[in-house]
Amino acid sequence: MISASNLKKGTVIEVNKTAQIVETIAGKSPSARGGSTIYKIRARNLVTGQKVDHSFKGDDMLVEPDFEKRPVEFSYIEADNYVFMDLESYEQHELNKQFIGDDIYFLKEGFECTALLIDGALKALTLPDTVVLKVIECDPSAKSASATARTKNAKVETGFELQVPEYLESDELIKINTRTGEYQSRAKK
Repeated sequence: MISASNLKKGTVIEVNKTAQIVETIAGKSPSARGGSTIYKIRARNLVTGQKVDHSFKGDDMLVEPDFEKRPVEFSYIEADNYVFMDLESYEQHELNKQFIGDDIYFLKEGFECTALLIDGALKALTLPDTVVLKVIECDPSAKSASATARTKNAKVETGFELQVPEYLESDELIKINTRTGEYQSRAKK
């Protein structure tokens, strides 16, 4: 059991006897005294792929379904399916890109993550909190330092676009938060 206030992106919950993975969470505090925080959740059904919206109070308890977590490595893309290799059994699992969603922008060959298996079939992925990717193009860097935190557009090797500090240049490695899609820091080469 997990409380609604402890849900995070990638958490698997059971609602109406179906396994669903949390994709987005928004908390809303009521203005009246004594009210509890309401969490608006967008989840994806792990069987059908359909997106579903839910609202829970912060102290609502939710069931976590039975599933197996396995370490996997992203191998390659075959049509609309992404192929992952189980790092313990070397078995290959496929997952359609619609089930991966926006997380495809954080996947590159050799990337390790956690697979969620239900009845031996890959249903969802859980990414690490951060990934290191190379900047392939960005706006020109600023020559002078500034006291303000100004940003510019950048594109990383997977095609993902984000805002980075203006002092960054192409070919630099950066850490990106996979939950928010935001720049975190430079990474060591």
